[in-house]
Amino acid sequence: MNLPLFTPGADPGPSFMGLIEKTGPSFNQLRPAAAMETERNVLSGIPHGTTIIAVRYAAGVVIAGDRRATEGVSIAHRSIEKVFPADKFSAVAIAGAAGPAIEMVKLFQTQLEHYEKVEGASLSLEGKANQLSQMVRSHFPLALQGLAIIPLFAGYDNKRQAGRIFSYDVTGGKYEETEFHTTGSGSRSARTTIKLGYKEGFALEDAVRLAIKALYEAADDDAATGGPDLIRDIFPIVAKVDAEGYSAFPQDSVRSYFTDLISHIGNNDG
Repeated sequence: MNLPLFTPGADPGPSFMGLIEKTGPSFNQLRPAAAMETERNVLSGIPHGTTIIAVRYAAGVVIAGDRRATEGVSIAHRSIEKVFPADKFSAVAIAGAAGPAIEMVKLFQTQLEHYEKVEGASLSLEGKANQLSQMVRSHFPLALQGLAIIPLFAGYDNKRQAGRIFSYDVTGGKYEETEFHTTGSGSRSARTTIKLGYKEGFALEDAVRLAIKALYEAADDDAATGGPDLIRDIFPIVAKVDAEGYSAFPQDSVRSYFTDLISHIGNNDG
């Protein structure tokens, strides 16, 4: 069997699906150009969540996410929730295909509660992170079709008495982050902001302000990330998980943080 050769302009590069489309006539017959274009249009019309953040502080972890969901270049929803309690001592945030991601979170919450009811004790934080990893891995076939889900898991480890953060890739790979992590289309700007402002042993107030600043900077650079909407009174979800459990900050409190940030930025510009 001879390997196919391509001119520089026709080379499919590292894309396996691109190689199949160029070399497999039977595959192309099953999926004609019109069908593939229809698939692209359908996928572009599915709401996607964008930027989520987790930051460790001295007593736990802060987790936050913007409220915008996009369909291609259009805004699908302005007030979607991307941060959820997984159980009393953990939280999960979602980026990617919004519908499947929210269903995954609901199933994850149910599984953790079911385990606790059956066993009489909750899973360890590491066990919860592994359970979510298995769920992301089982979703991988749909991720190959464009419905990727990238969660961010954080919680308070009662054994270590510290906050912990776990990130994932589309294959279900699980990675523990020591200080902070960001995921989604605005993650680069958010990560840079946090990297420049992060200090080990942060107080809660400082961690919240840094997370809010990171979301603000992400929204400034990334069209898919929603910033504070002062007209509609819509603000990102910000929550903390510590020894007392999961707690979301009231929207009035988040509004106050953003008002202070915008005022500070305006004064510096002047």
